[in-house]
Amino acid sequence: MDLQNWYQLLTEQFKETGFLQWIAVLAGVAEVLLARKNKVWLYPAGILASLLSIILLVEALLYAEAALNMYYVVMSIYGWAYWIKKKNEPPVKISYSTRQDWLITFFITFAGWGILYIALKNFTNSDVPAIDAFVSATAWAGMWLLARRKIENWILLNISNFFAIPLLFHKKLPLFALLTIFLFIIAVIGFYDWKKIYKDENPDPSFT
Repeated sequence: MDLQNWYQLLTEQFKETGFLQWIAVLAGVAEVLLARKNKVWLYPAGILASLLSIILLVEALLYAEAALNMYYVVMSIYGWAYWIKKKNEPPVKISYSTRQDWLITFFITFAGWGILYIALKNFTNSDVPAIDAFVSATAWAGMWLLARRKIENWILLNISNFFAIPLLFHKKLPLFALLTIFLFIIAVIGFYDWKKIYKDENPDPSFT
């Protein structure tokens, strides 16, 4: 696809984007910006974005993607509850993943990849089941780490974004590819922001 055709496709997508799609995209942008700032309000924004996306994806007959967004809703509710300060308990702070966290992360990634690949290969007409499944599985793992307030969530989410960008261009969805590029950049910034927050909350005692 040459630059002129790509620009024409992008323009057409802007014109054809309905009100619900714009709200879903804006809520998704708000979610990642709030996550970067370590604000619990990322979860209401994410739930709104996912619920609207489910409606739109079912209408487009993209049932696997709709199921992924259902997972986002569940994990957002879990993360929201996990982040909120409980009675007589301090709020959960940012931390690095433990060995157990990494084991669970790898399990979610590779088990999810295998299950989704089999489902897409055998029960859908997907022409890219392997990469589509991998994008979703790494996003699952990233969402779990985000819910646990682990710094490495940004790494997993950006692995998903990295592979999603060419996939979206391949599927002739440049608007969503551009949004994913934006999310990739914000995730890089968010990773370093969270590291700074962690360092501020956990000063090195050797310097005190």
